[in-house]
Amino acid sequence: MRNPQPQEWHAEKFSKQKIADYKAFNFVDGEGVRCSLYVSGCLFACEGCFNKAVQNFNYGQDFTPELMEQILVDLDHDYVQGLTLLGGEPFLNTQVCLEVVAKVRERFGDSKDIWSWTGYTFEELLLETPDKLALLEQVDVLVDGRFELAKRNLNLQFRGSSNQRILDVKKSLDQQKAVIWDKCVDGKQTFEQLDKQKLI
Repeated sequence: MRNPQPQEWHAEKFSKQKIADYKAFNFVDGEGVRCSLYVSGCLFACEGCFNKAVQNFNYGQDFTPELMEQILVDLDHDYVQGLTLLGGEPFLNTQVCLEVVAKVRERFGDSKDIWSWTGYTFEELLLETPDKLALLEQVDVLVDGRFELAKRNLNLQFRGSSNQRILDVKKSLDQQKAVIWDKCVDGKQTFEQLDKQKLI
């Protein structure tokens, strides 16, 4: 795992403006029905990353105006709650992500929420480059922090390790400290592996 110094990594240096995937109408990347944009490229290189191929900035396809329009069309359905940015690292692909969120806000205002996953912590983002701060200001809910394999926990809501947090970005920015999303509810048990003894 890599731990950058403040403003060490610049999106314009690394991003190829590639999209690894786009999934409309899913239920796993945040609250409600969502449209999820997976950007390509990440430098954190977390051990146990579930999407290792997408760490490559050259992975996937170019972001296109046609995809942008498709995202807007899909979000226009009443049952879609919002947009999710993940990848990859959205905050190292700010050229694409800022364009997308600007057009989503222009079309829908605050009627659609925006979620993002990031390897940065909220505190690190406060010390980051202007483009990263601009993106942060457009996000409603942030799942922050590197995935840490030693802290992996399958009971957690929308995240993989116990160091990661689900944050209310507006409240966090107002208070200049991390404020946990008020709908965060973690499970008490997991059913990933059933105890064979109890099944006998």
